[in-house]
Amino acid sequence: MTPERFHTLVAAYGADPRRWPSHERDDALAWARAHRADAETALDEALELDAWLARDTVAPPTRALFERIVASAPANADPRAKAPQRRRLWWSGAAFAGVGLAGALAGALAVSMVLLGSAPTSSHESYDAHESSYLSTGFGDSSADWGDE
Repeated sequence: MTPERFHTLVAAYGADPRRWPSHERDDALAWARAHRADAETALDEALELDAWLARDTVAPPTRALFERIVASAPANADPRAKAPQRRRLWWSGAAFAGVGLAGALAGALAVSMVLLGSAPTSSHESYDAHESSYLSTGFGDSSADWGDE
């Protein structure tokens, strides 16, 4: 037992050794007997705090408070009362799924517009979707002839 640990025990659990952790109690009492002056100083300070804390009491609840709590408690729960909550939960889930579906559709539309490009604005422009280099992959048809290699 170190002096720091003894002071920590006394500060945390008070001056009564019965409140100290059982696995450290014997070591702390032995240290207190060996270092009586230092231990008495720490224990006297803890006794003052213990006495001050012991003076603090909480009054039991009054009958009026008890009756007010009982009166505000819900009576026997009606199983039919849960139906509106279930309907509300169902609509919330449906709305969440609808928003997710709308987001997925908007994302698909945006991706298709980026990948496919937009249609020409005048009828005089020629439009060939396979001409765009960004639509092909490295594994696609290439204009270079590599057959002789």
